[in-house]
Amino acid sequence: MRMYYGTKALLAGLMTRGEYCAYRGWSVPENENPADYGYLVEYLDGGPPNDERHAGYISWSPLDVFERSYQPVTAMSFGHAIAALKAGKKVARLGWNGKGMWLILVNGRVQAPLSDPYKSATGLDECEILPHIDMWTVNASGRRAMLPGWLASQSDMLADDWMIVE
Repeated sequence: MRMYYGTKALLAGLMTRGEYCAYRGWSVPENENPADYGYLVEYLDGGPPNDERHAGYISWSPLDVFERSYQPVTAMSFGHAIAALKAGKKVARLGWNGKGMWLILVNGRVQAPLSDPYKSATGLDECEILPHIDMWTVNASGRRAMLPGWLASQSDMLADDWMIVE
């Protein structure tokens, strides 16, 4: 077998193995403890539903396995924030000083028209714009602006306070 690393969007609710089996209408297997805590997990981007009460595929995950694998959307790592950007979400850090700031992933364009000073500097009418991350900024005096080509600081990359912004 090969090792894999994944990022998935899911809903989860704390319940015991016994409660999960009762919810599914199953008996707890003899070699499993019904008092073990874990999570009912519903995968939002997984396979087809396997229970008519849910829109996504559901399963049960032991507590320790779940808590090592998933983070709340208000306490994500930088890697999870990048995955959310790639999925089309806006992200921000809870610890940023400026409130109302967020990041988006901007898809590139093969042919983008150029205006001055780029047109005169390059002698071209158009160019390719590569994918990049932009930041919506807000300063203390209320100025709002888009900052193209945002770059993460060391503290941004190591922080676990990233969140999805709705």
